[in-house]
Amino acid sequence: MLVLLYLASAFLYATKKDWVRSVLVELSYPAPYLLPFMIVVKIAGPVAILSRVSVALSDLAYAGIFYHLLLSGMAHFGVGKPKGAMPAAVALVLLAASFATQNAARDIPSPYAPAFAAPLSTLIGRTS
Repeated sequence: MLVLLYLASAFLYATKKDWVRSVLVELSYPAPYLLPFMIVVKIAGPVAILSRVSVALSDLAYAGIFYHLLLSGMAHFGVGKPKGAMPAAVALVLLAASFATQNAARDIPSPYAPAFAAPLSTLIGRTS
């Protein structure tokens, strides 16, 4: 879901450039410089997560998306439009779910993601 949201956002940024520029200007961002960069980042982050070329690159993509969403939400609050932060809040929930469950779908686990598959005795420090 997170990847679909980011790719849909990249598509929106690429096809509705004038509208996106006006929103970025409203948030006091330099739209002409930021828009092309954001299109690339909104595609590269999900590709890094899905392809898992490198565990470190995938974890870096998760971190980048986290900061992007956090700053996006804060920008909307900063200009007095808290409803505009709602997509970022939803995406943060999707990001947390994706990050927390990534090791279940990967051969090489991320050292930073929680190990939910560990037995309970391992989690509490006891052995049977």
